[in-house]
Formats: sequence, structure tokens, C-alpha cells
Amino acid sequence: MEEFINLTTDNIENEVLCCILRNPKKNDAVELKRSWLKDRINEGYIYRKLNTKSTVFIEYAPLEIAWTPIEGKNYYYIHCMWVDSEHKGRGYGKKLMEYVINSAKENNKSGICMLGSIKQKNWLSNQEFAKKYGFKVVDETKTGYQLLALSFDNTFPKFSEKSKKEEIDSKDLTIYYDYQCPFIYQSINKIKEYCKNNNIKLNLNFIDTLEKAKNVPSPFNNYAVFYDGKFITVNLLDEKIVDRIIKKPQN
Repeated sequence: MEEFINLTTDNIENEVLCCILRNPKKNDAVELKRSWLKDRINEGYIYRKLNTKSTVFIEYAPLEIAWTPIEGKNYYYIHCMWVDSEHKGRGYGKKLMEYVINSAKENNKSGICMLGSIKQKNWLSNQEFAKKYGFKVVDETKTGYQLLALSFDNTFPKFSEKSKKEEIDSKDLTIYYDYQCPFIYQSINKIKEYCKNNNIKLNLNFIDTLEKAKNVPSPFNNYAVFYDGKFITVNLLDEKIVDRIIKKPQN
């Protein structure tokens, strides 16, 4: 029977980080993620995964130390939950979600929250799945990003006022990012090269502290894109998406 394990500072060096299973060899992206996560585990982050070389895991943390501009007390924040298509239908998502819910109740948490949107985004956890467990929308930005929460005591978190502003002074293509997701490292390198070769001005804001993460002027799970002073997306960019953003008139 397949079992789940939690990563610790003792076992993290030898465990596969499921989300980049497609590239199992050691590389900079994986090691940056491993280093980032190792520091966060010491602070209270939880990374629970199926104890096989499979992309089945959930990553969450107490909201007070979660790298996201969401305000609230005594909540857990789910950064990422992923069950790949090969493993769907086996109840793994149910087991992961129930683990978080049970852990929150055992630790007398007020609830659990996560980032969503009116339309499901590729790089956000499945919000329809979460709603089956009682998560509901408790806050929303003007661009349609939503904060979903499962409350046990009728208290609710909220987006920070700064994050709901969703505007910056710079008109250039601007990305706020950290290395929590290993795919970010690959995306950033591609975008840097593409912008350089195509004379596109690019501002990169590396988030390397909790304070910076709490003060990003938009919804932030680990990545946020602005152009012409306006927030665009939390989805990772590629060259084609950059072209669409640059050429599309901004309202």
C-alpha cells in the first residue's frame, strides 16, 4: 500500500521533489527549490507527498509565515496541491486535503485558505475540488483573483490592501518571483534571454524574504506579472505569452 510522508530537514536531500519529476536529474531549479523549502520547513512549512516517484503532493504553511500577501490569523495557507493525471481517481487528492483539514482542527486553527480565481488558472490549485470540502470565496480583487477559505470559527482572512491595488509605477514588463516553484527558474531564464534579444525592457523583483512576499502589490503565490503598470497574471510566462502581453492594448 502506497504511503504518504512529510519532508523534513533530515530527509529532504534524498527525496524527489515531485513537481519537477519530469526532469529527475539534479539541476539548479531543483536545488534552488530544495534550498528554499529546507529553510521554510524550519519555519513551519509542510510538504506532504506520496512516498513514490510521483507528482502527488500538497504544500502548505501557517498563514502568518506563508509567502503571500494575505492577512489573517491562525489559518493554514495552501500554496500548492498537485495530483498528476496518471494518479487521478485513486483518492490521493482526498487523502491530502483531509490530512490538512484534520491537522488544522488538531492544532486549533481557525481555518484553511488558498488562492483561486473566477476562471481556474494553470498554476493554481484546483479550486472546484476545494469547494467540495466547504471552501468558499471570502475576498476578491478587481482582476478576478479570489481568496477561498474553509473557516471553522466564522473568521476569515483577506487580501492585503496593497495586493488589491494591483498597480505599480513602472510601465515595463515586471515580474515578482521566488524559487518556491522549480519551474520559475526555468521560466525566468527564458524570459530574460527573450527580452534581451528583442529589446523588451524587463524588471525582475526577486522575493527573498517574508516581508517582501507580504508586500507584493498583487495576488502572489510565488509569481506575479505586471505590464504598463497593471497586474496581468500569476501564470508563468513563455515567449508567446510575452508577445501577447506586449502587443495587447492595456485598459
